[in-house]
Amino acid sequence: MECQLLMEGQSLGGLPSEKRLLPQDLSTPLLVSERLVLRAPAATDTNAIAHLANNINVASKVSRMPHPYTEKDAEAFVARVASGAMGKCVYAITRNETRDFIGCCGLQAQEEGNGLEIGYWLGEPYWNKGFATEAAQTLIDFGFRHFDIDFIDGRVRVMNIGSRRVLQKCGFQFQGTGMSPSLALGGTVAVEWFRLDRKTWGSLRAWGGAR
Repeated sequence: MECQLLMEGQSLGGLPSEKRLLPQDLSTPLLVSERLVLRAPAATDTNAIAHLANNINVASKVSRMPHPYTEKDAEAFVARVASGAMGKCVYAITRNETRDFIGCCGLQAQEEGNGLEIGYWLGEPYWNKGFATEAAQTLIDFGFRHFDIDFIDGRVRVMNIGSRRVLQKCGFQFQGTGMSPSLALGGTVAVEWFRLDRKTWGSLRAWGGAR
């Protein structure tokens, strides 16, 4: 299951620039959930990133992931993250018990509106185990608790049923459809746009129904 990591997309609303959350305002503190540890990507992750990302089943669902995906691509990705070129809230998803790298996730400030966009991808061996939902929920909780935002958006390919279900489990509501470029496929693909607002997130947390 994967959602498009840090992809560009449509957003609604608009606040004065001085009130908008900017990419440099984000950070990457260690986040720990029941089975996962989310941390900043490191140079030691490059082999695992390349191994898991060099899979058309993964790359075709992630807007900016090339295919084939080489170790040099992984090294460049880690370097871009370290430099802040991809924003400052990009995480490696690792297993709590083994510390094995299994995917990536992140939050990015929207160009318009007081919100963030979430993205994530997992290596295919880790699909259908609840890891994507657990990582997404951990990141969503962090976003709403630590930043003065109104909403978090997510976008998935129309055919990506698993990732759509992840967003729905986390309380996101369908907003519309659109098109997005796909680097791996060399064209554009249909995507669905979902949003979770702060009020809904707070209600789900209070009811214990966000997972």
